[in-house]
Amino acid sequence: MPLFGNTFSPKKTPPRKSASLNSLHTLDRSTREVELGVEYGAPVLNIGGQSLKFEEGQWITESGGNMSSKEVQKLKKRNLQLEEENNLLKLKIELLLDMLTETTAESHLVLKELEDMKNHYKRKK
Repeated sequence: MPLFGNTFSPKKTPPRKSASLNSLHTLDRSTREVELGVEYGAPVLNIGGQSLKFEEGQWITESGGNMSSKEVQKLKKRNLQLEEENNLLKLKIELLLDMLTETTAESHLVLKELEDMKNHYKRKK
């Protein structure tokens, strides 16, 4: 015989609320397209003249071949190398332009000094 009354009887749990209050998930695709006015399609990406479409979890080229993640990594690595090379070349161009500017300024100074010497020599005669 229990000491404090009846045996243990837990309360009934309340029913769960719906995850979404939106009723669009119950509609079929054609009805959703009519209601929303949006036609859903696979994402398409154009990179370097090559068109890629995302289907079934993979990027597929429009020509039909699959592009593996290894190829994508290889292309990303090559892209990074080219960007670094491009930055180095830009730096070299800046350096060459600075050197050219300095040399041009020095030559103008030398020419001016030469002209001044010529003028000074002519005045003495």
